[in-house]
Amino acid sequence: MIAVMNQKGGVGKTTTTLNLSHALARSGKRVLALDMDPQAHLTIAFGVDNRKCHGLDEVLLERNSVKQCMFEVRENIHFLPAGVRLGEVEFIRQGGAKRGYILKEALSAIEQDFDYVIIDCPPSAGLIGMNALLAAKEVLIPVSGDFLALHGVSRLMEIVGYIERSLHLNFEKYIVLTRYYQRRKLSQQIKDKLLEYFPGRVLATPIHETVALAESPSFGKTIFEYRKTNRGAKDYSTLADDVIYRRTLA
Repeated sequence: MIAVMNQKGGVGKTTTTLNLSHALARSGKRVLALDMDPQAHLTIAFGVDNRKCHGLDEVLLERNSVKQCMFEVRENIHFLPAGVRLGEVEFIRQGGAKRGYILKEALSAIEQDFDYVIIDCPPSAGLIGMNALLAAKEVLIPVSGDFLALHGVSRLMEIVGYIERSLHLNFEKYIVLTRYYQRRKLSQQIKDKLLEYFPGRVLATPIHETVALAESPSFGKTIFEYRKTNRGAKDYSTLADDVIYRRTLA
């Protein structure tokens, strides 16, 4: 299970969840994608009407089973939308520490049916984000090629590290470079800093900035459906191999 997480907005978190899920599915992997952001951007990007289907809100608020709420959205991809009431999860007061494990318990019944469970997390560290993190075994952090994104990943690593120490957990943590401009000096500098601070944690394939990657969600399509010959489609196909084979930059 992979939590795609970054508290900074605009780094390509939903774009990565969307296209990595489809890339893995195209390679024959069975994928379950979850939209854990109350803004439901991943749901929109898959072309799903959040108001007309069961969602994660029913799993977390009403304890409905994941199997009841998920559905096949593409070949080899099952999907669990956000649901219109997902934001209410932040106001759950009963259950104590167990509130953070609701998703983990719900997924335990079906995780063996999938090769990958990929969770698009909200840009916050609240109860929804905690459920996503505690359900995951890996954390994938998209980092765009700008200075503030570099600061954000350092802060997120500190938070994840604190949770690991407090709860005696150990997450596999990986970084994917997004919105990457190869010819821009700043992008290269950010890449070099990430390799310096997090050796062996930066996945080998950077995702180059393309207009098609920004456009495709507005049509309810992945990059492979919108522009399969685009540079972004090639990048995400290669990134899927990085995830499968744990390929990182030295």
